[in-house]
Amino acid sequence: MIISRTPFRISFAGGGSDLPSYYLKYGGAVLSTTIDKYTYLSMHPYFAENKIFLKYSSNEYVDNINDVKHPLIREIFRHFDIRGVDFNSSADIPSGTGLASSSAFAAGLINLCAAYKGIYINKEDIAALACDIEIERLMEPIGKQDQYACAVGGLNFIQFHENEKVTVEKIHLGAEMQDKLDNNLLMFYLGKTRSAGSVLKEQKSNIESSKKLDNLHKMVKLAYDLRQELLSQNIDALGEILHTGWMYKKELASGISDEAIDSNYDLAMKNGALGGKLLGAGGGGFLLFYVNSEEKKAAVRSALSHLMETEFRFENSGTSIIF
Repeated sequence: MIISRTPFRISFAGGGSDLPSYYLKYGGAVLSTTIDKYTYLSMHPYFAENKIFLKYSSNEYVDNINDVKHPLIREIFRHFDIRGVDFNSSADIPSGTGLASSSAFAAGLINLCAAYKGIYINKEDIAALACDIEIERLMEPIGKQDQYACAVGGLNFIQFHENEKVTVEKIHLGAEMQDKLDNNLLMFYLGKTRSAGSVLKEQKSNIESSKKLDNLHKMVKLAYDLRQELLSQNIDALGEILHTGWMYKKELASGISDEAIDSNYDLAMKNGALGGKLLGAGGGGFLLFYVNSEEKKAAVRSALSHLMETEFRFENSGTSIIF
């Protein structure tokens, strides 16, 4: 048996600039980190060597790769010519919650299949292949940041160039600053999941609007600003940058926020959060806040006690074969 473990990610700034409709014209940049919440995938030879047995949120038992209903499994198995296997999937957090579960699954499955076949692929090449499969072959209306974040792991500044090149720069913080950043972030589950596709489709069509395009330019600048602030050890700058970015992002598409999301966000801000955002494309998932004192964290937790808090820490490993 082979088991892969791939982290989910939280994005701080620049989201949306990783869509090809934007970066191919202007270049994009995001700053994000992976966290210690994972998708686990395992595979071993099945006793019926001509069958494929899949266990994820559904079960499939098929004779041929082309009969697999799960699009990512079908395309990645087809790419690696996987057959005669028993495959299992589980995760720490549900899909559709803004933590890049789909891309974590894609990167983890590529890593798993490569290991099963005895092929070495470095993490950036895993990310590139995940992008090709999700965006080009399956034509998902998504960007490239999640595949690189989940595959590479850690706190990264990721640039998307007009020539399709992607560069990943590690942001190295000292232990004290790393702990401060870890400790000052609070994450709350809104209790609903969503598909990113519809929001991203509208956002893509809206990019031609001058105001929305200007907002994306400003969101990219925030990613560069946050990179500089973190390198200067000014961790508290994250609060204001998160808040400013969230105000810009809400204007990109109609489905990004709603009354309940805005109400919970305002509650946190009134009780001491310096800034925050909804993780992912929008419409549901997790609210993330930066809160820089224990007293204010207690106040925010009390104000949002009707929501489930999810504790997390940063991680640096990216997608890994753990067995």
